Amino acid sequence: MAGISKNPAVVAGDTTAPVVVFTIPAVVAGGTIALAGISKTRQCWQATPPPRRSFPPPQQSVVRGDPTAPAVVSTTPAVVAGDTKAPVAVSTTPAVVAGDTTAPVALSTTPAVVTGDTIAPTVVSTTPAVVAGDTNAPVAVSTTPAVVAGDTIAPAAISTTPAVVACDTTTRYVSKIVTEDRKEYMYEKLCLCAGAKPKLIFEGNPYVLGIWDTDSAQAFQENLAQAERIVVVGNGGIALELVYEIQGCEVIWAIKDKAIGNTFFDAGAAEFLIPKLTAEKETPIACKRTKYTMEGNEDKERPIAASDKLGSALGPDWHEGLHLKGTKEFSHKVHIEILCEVRKIHLQQEFIQLQRTALTFPEEEENVEPDEVLWPVYVELTNGKIYGCDFIVSATGVVPNVKPFLDGNNFAVGEDGGLKVDEHMRTSLPDIYAAGDICTAAWEPSPVWHQMRLWTQARQMGWYAAKCMAADTLGESIDLDFCFELFAHVTKFFNYKVVVLGKYNAQGLGLDHELMLRCTKGQEYVKVVMQNGRMMGAVLIGETDLEETFENLILNQMDLSAYGEDLLNPDIDIEDYF
Repeated sequence: MAGISKNPAVVAGDTTAPVVVFTIPAVVAGGTIALAGISKTRQCWQATPPPRRSFPPPQQSVVRGDPTAPAVVSTTPAVVAGDTKAPVAVSTTPAVVAGDTTAPVALSTTPAVVTGDTIAPTVVSTTPAVVAGDTNAPVAVSTTPAVVAGDTIAPAAISTTPAVVACDTTTRYVSKIVTEDRKEYMYEKLCLCAGAKPKLIFEGNPYVLGIWDTDSAQAFQENLAQAERIVVVGNGGIALELVYEIQGCEVIWAIKDKAIGNTFFDAGAAEFLIPKLTAEKETPIACKRTKYTMEGNEDKERPIAASDKLGSALGPDWHEGLHLKGTKEFSHKVHIEILCEVRKIHLQQEFIQLQRTALTFPEEEENVEPDEVLWPVYVELTNGKIYGCDFIVSATGVVPNVKPFLDGNNFAVGEDGGLKVDEHMRTSLPDIYAAGDICTAAWEPSPVWHQMRLWTQARQMGWYAAKCMAADTLGESIDLDFCFELFAHVTKFFNYKVVVLGKYNAQGLGLDHELMLRCTKGQEYVKVVMQNGRMMGAVLIGETDLEETFENLILNQMDLSAYGEDLLNPDIDIEDYF
């Protein structure tokens, strides 16, 4: 991540004084990898990247006064003061810069007295310094990283360094961003991390809720507290977590696939998980991940989520701390409608006028009794069934949040709508990077890695993008991070630990592969994808303790043909072989 300067500096003086410029990349945060100071004002911006210009090495700053004066070099941080007549005392506390255009410049970190007239010697510091002097003085450059934070819609530059910063484009050109309120902010490196937005099945319908950030999750909890029945549409990670966590409310779950969790599982894994939907909820398994919290916000009232505003992105265990309970007194009550989508949504008055028949919650598969209860909204499915409910949850995936950044900027965009980035997270525009859900990885991937818009990859990309920006600024080379060698995601579904590795669903392998399975009902489900005797991917559900061994086998691409079915034999400790 980008660092923050802790060297307070104040620049004072006349309008001809030289300026201080930060050269380390500024990061604009939002979406799933927000770094600092998130504002919730919806903004848009325009980048005006200029041609690159050469500049002196950033580790030196030079102060120049009278051109005839001899130079003295100090290797300690400098304090500058000066007057054409009077001596000035200088201390080692945060620096104050004063002086006119003819004053000599003195820099020292020990108590000192500086005197001189227009022919006094000039002091030069080799470390980042605060600068004052005449209009001919060179620009002082600080190598302390600056962090710029903004909201998840558009960047809003906020310097976290207590310094007055300006730029001199004659020495180094700094690009700018323009926010919706017409404010301009300068940058040399910019990273777009605005995440993604939900694909709502119907935009603008007050009874259709999406869950994509902390504010929308809070709004969902408030609506659920007054609900007796809801319809969940979608078959991804959010839908899987919701249908298991919701209590005291009937759930109609509509999916377009033959089995649940199609994004992560095959039909066998789905059958392994389904009994959990009717069983009483168990004590949640311990979360072994690092958790991040915000102090002082526990008692603050949260705003109701709006479709055009984005709050903090949802990370792992997003539902922890939320009370996901309806008005009824039971645990799970979930009915699954497979191979269907939503055809139409009817409001109550419209449905009455249509004189159509809705169904009650199916207690048994053959139950087709009409529902006499009047519901606020009705969902008509493509299989011809209609269910009344209190509201609908749209959990049908996300799209990259690129719209605020495309106007006036010629970004290269991938087929999935994300900003294309190369192996160093650079977009097609100079000095602009992207990371997380907003971007599309356009480099040639590892045979066992692929992009998915998950919180794990968003965090990895953000971390790597910061390293790439710093390396580019310092003129250093950097290799593609190891996290892009193997796809790996750890999560929790139906209170089981779930690990997916590599080509876990044989993505892109065609028919030239085989599967090996091991299943213990209610305890574990292990699936391995093999190709030409080599492990290409795996799905591990439950406490299998196989993830580290399988990671190594996938990365090493060792020929495992000789081991056959013993590879998953529970009576053999596979770690003894490898």
